[in-house]
Amino acid sequence: MIKRRLLATRLSTGKYQLFVEEIIALSQRKKSSYVCISNVHMLIEAHQDKTFRSVVNNANIATPDGMPLAKSLGVLYGKSQDRVAGMDLFPSLLKESEERGLSVFLYGSTEEVLTKIIERIKKDHPGLKIAGYYSPPFRVLTEIEKKEIIDLINGSGPDFVMVALGCPKQEKWMAEHKNKINSCMLGVGGAFPVYAGVQDRAPQWVQNISMEWAYRLIQEPKRLWKRYVITNSLFILLMAGFSARHVVRVYNVKRRMK
Repeated sequence: MIKRRLLATRLSTGKYQLFVEEIIALSQRKKSSYVCISNVHMLIEAHQDKTFRSVVNNANIATPDGMPLAKSLGVLYGKSQDRVAGMDLFPSLLKESEERGLSVFLYGSTEEVLTKIIERIKKDHPGLKIAGYYSPPFRVLTEIEKKEIIDLINGSGPDFVMVALGCPKQEKWMAEHKNKINSCMLGVGGAFPVYAGVQDRAPQWVQNISMEWAYRLIQEPKRLWKRYVITNSLFILLMAGFSARHVVRVYNVKRRMK
């Protein structure tokens, strides 16, 4: 898939269904890989932290999650870009996995959320194989614990490992476990509590006008106010400068080609 640059991050581009097919192809290669579901917060984290930037840019696929990213790619590169959000990808991949006989391991979140997800999967996708699940302790793990988790996941032989540890922790975890966990890892974050029914997702019309972040902010103001208010403002400022430089680069390229 072609990757296009936004700020310091390279995002994969294409139609939504192409992402689904490419992610499934990653799992079927039976090699260690990971997919970043990239939103505004992640782009700002990557802009400010070179190490984290490398984590995102080295992902096999980095999807544009959020209408601001999808629309920015469309405007700057002249081709309509679908939004590819974790909350959409997660149920899509569960459905495809059931139909194609692929298995899924759930890693992260809480025991309560994982239990609710499994209950819903058994109802919505009775033919889907759940290879296993694990809710890690909320602390730094020892090397022994890390190895035990790797052995647990690899021993269950999943095609997908769905990871929900929150950004940037889940992306760093996937990068750390590249070539250690023999599956396709996806950082789906907030998709877990939404699928479990613990949190509500914004109505479609709110998503369409790029205001899903505001809906989530209303739900969790104490945890998210800094991320959305400060981060979104910084994104707008940085994108203004990036867009101006992009226009100048394109103009200079076209002038040299004449």
